[in-house]
Amino acid sequence: MQQLKQTESDLSSVNSILAAIGQAPISRIYNGRGSNLTYVNPEIALIHTLLTEVDTDVQNEGWVFNTEFNYPLTPDEKGEILIPANVLRMDISEGQVYRNTDPVKRGFKLYDRYNHTFIFAPETELHFDVTWKWDFDELPSVFQRYITLRASGRAATQMVTNPQLVQLLQTQEAQARAACLEYECNQGDHTFFGTPQGTAYRSFQPYRTLAR
Repeated sequence: MQQLKQTESDLSSVNSILAAIGQAPISRIYNGRGSNLTYVNPEIALIHTLLTEVDTDVQNEGWVFNTEFNYPLTPDEKGEILIPANVLRMDISEGQVYRNTDPVKRGFKLYDRYNHTFIFAPETELHFDVTWKWDFDELPSVFQRYITLRASGRAATQMVTNPQLVQLLQTQEAQARAACLEYECNQGDHTFFGTPQGTAYRSFQPYRTLAR
């Protein structure tokens, strides 16, 4: 039995965008091999750029699949904390409570606005709430689809003079975002009680009273 494909690649997403604006599919995005890669034509370059930009915009919102809380980072031997290359956003955990440090991104390092320095206490582990940037093929399928449809709408706006097509794609984009929000609610285990990680809370359940 043939195995069903569960995720989209850059190529399949670019072809979906091309189909949405009435263009023929392609068999590859780049010409060449290794580090000597060039886009097959300027239109594909624009479409792939739109896909990449939308991918970053969507992930930058911070979802359950790319957000980690209390992520530990330790200063190096110079006392500096280097930021991982795929970090989109980060902030000190519980920063609204503990006001003794306020790290922000400055270039590829963290800068402490509170103490006005790039140097942190050596071997002192700090914990951050981090939003990561993952490769497109690592994303949940609902987000891949949403990114593709959102990029299709941008491509239609910039490359095709057809208001009806743009409106149709915006409707599909809204439906795809609703699927992303459903995924977020199901996977996020959110609660308005603000129960912190590493704790347990069981709400009142009337049947337990009746069971006594």
